[in-house]
Amino acid sequence: MAFRIEITSRLFHFKQPAGTSRGVYLTRKSWFVRLSADNVPEVVGIGECAPLPNLSCDACEDYESVLRKQCDRLCETGQLDGEALLPYPSMLFGLETAMEQWRRRGSTALSDSPFARGTEGIPINGLIWMGTFEEMAGRLEEKLRQGFRCIKLKIGAIDFEREIELIRRIRDRFPKNKIELRVDANGAFAPHEALSKLEQLARYDLHSIEQPIRQGQWKELAELCRRSPLPIALDEELIGIHPTEEKVRLLDTIHPQYIVLKPSLHGGMYGTEEWIRLARKRGIGSWITSALESNVGLNAIAHLTARMYGSPIAMPQGLGTGQLFVDNIAIPLQIKGDRLWYLPNS
Repeated sequence: MAFRIEITSRLFHFKQPAGTSRGVYLTRKSWFVRLSADNVPEVVGIGECAPLPNLSCDACEDYESVLRKQCDRLCETGQLDGEALLPYPSMLFGLETAMEQWRRRGSTALSDSPFARGTEGIPINGLIWMGTFEEMAGRLEEKLRQGFRCIKLKIGAIDFEREIELIRRIRDRFPKNKIELRVDANGAFAPHEALSKLEQLARYDLHSIEQPIRQGQWKELAELCRRSPLPIALDEELIGIHPTEEKVRLLDTIHPQYIVLKPSLHGGMYGTEEWIRLARKRGIGSWITSALESNVGLNAIAHLTARMYGSPIAMPQGLGTGQLFVDNIAIPLQIKGDRLWYLPNS
């Protein structure tokens, strides 16, 4: 099969600053691959390649030229080699998306599922970005009004006691059977203080905490997972871990309660599926989340989620980022209450 791929880039603008412990995002750059074949030029597949600066293992200054080489290889061989592309997860994810849409003759319904048919929504968490106490409290109230029953708080940027106060405020109003609370520290805690902070957080019946300490500290993280009164989920820790044997070593060494998977960071769809399979064998839970992609990437991640977890999906996923941009791309995705829906006839 002789493929042709065009590459374009686009800068998206956030409606409000997206704050994490690693900094604040105001804009987001993505590269889009447009794939077609000589024998059916009217059928097009589009994928989004969206590395996160200072986080993605394939983020580099010459990103577009590296992406061009990967596209040329696909055009030459007619095959997408997921194993070879694992070191370039955001590129792999974009090419996987384009190939899947092309196989489906240009349809954005990228799975055979109730979600793709518009008959079932995927439960998602409401995300509260870092900010001042007042900003985070205001965003929290908005998410509660919208009907979210799972709230995820980004923590680690303001005073810890103020963050505890915000969590206490939620729990004073809503017990855990009404609102599920997750927190994401993005590696903000120092190893020597992490257990004490987890013990304080555990008083408020939290579901889990993502990446409490900076990645790369396997011994410290394993001890933390063993002693923590609060379930720990790995996120950044999985970045750059590509060979199957290394994934196995990480999971068997650290023994987390959960892993959180972002296809653009964790090996595309190919790598994400392998992480989930390996985690399931070890009794480790997982969920999938987007990594600030536009609706093109979000749509592909949502359909991947529907394929991997079946029907119905019980655990809330991290797929609520489609409303972040003022200049997003139109795809029939809608958030209704606390669910993401694909509504092709809307």
